Amino acid sequence: MPLWDWGYAFEVLPQLLQALLVTLEITLLGSVVALLLGLLIAVLRQAHIPVLDQVLWAFVEFVRSTPLLVQVFFLYFALPRFGITLSALTVGVIGLGVHYATYTSEVYRAGIEAVPKGQWEAATALSLSRSRTWTGVILPQAIPRVVPALGNYVISMFKEVPLLLAISVVEVVSKAQEIGSQTFRFTEPFTIAGLLFLVLSYPASMLVRRLERRRVA
Repeated sequence: MPLWDWGYAFEVLPQLLQALLVTLEITLLGSVVALLLGLLIAVLRQAHIPVLDQVLWAFVEFVRSTPLLVQVFFLYFALPRFGITLSALTVGVIGLGVHYATYTSEVYRAGIEAVPKGQWEAATALSLSRSRTWTGVILPQAIPRVVPALGNYVISMFKEVPLLLAISVVEVVSKAQEIGSQTFRFTEPFTIAGLLFLVLSYPASMLVRRLERRRVA
């Protein structure tokens, strides 16, 4: 049996590309959850409400200190015991989104705290409302500062999606495993799966680095 069979590789490629769409879908939806929830957590923590701040701090530290796979297992296997049953795809999106929201919240918080104090004082002097201060003054200055860091987390999330094969999400790596189990040839499907991740994640990483250099410049 040859080490590499091009005919077999091209035969399984369409199935892997189809599964890649699932990987991209989970990454996109999970990123939306992570970016929006992370921003909400960061803004609420800036309100400096003692009880709320402590609750959010505890939540962020708990999620960041426990494995993503354990969190996904809890959502998929434990929630049904409380009457909440979610599809594997939904669990994947929520699990990844919430997990990475705890990281993006810290990135947002760093960006918000980097906004000069004078900007807050100017908004107060102009009698801007709290919401107007955030949307018109603070966030437009804070978010551009942290876009490269946020981009890195989105790329990391993309590479974490294969963990969801543990709950039977048919993404590109689990499809490669399925194909290999059926044909007893694993080299081609897993190599192609790895190359697909490389082809997508490497240019994204280069883009993030370019954004970082522009920000520094």
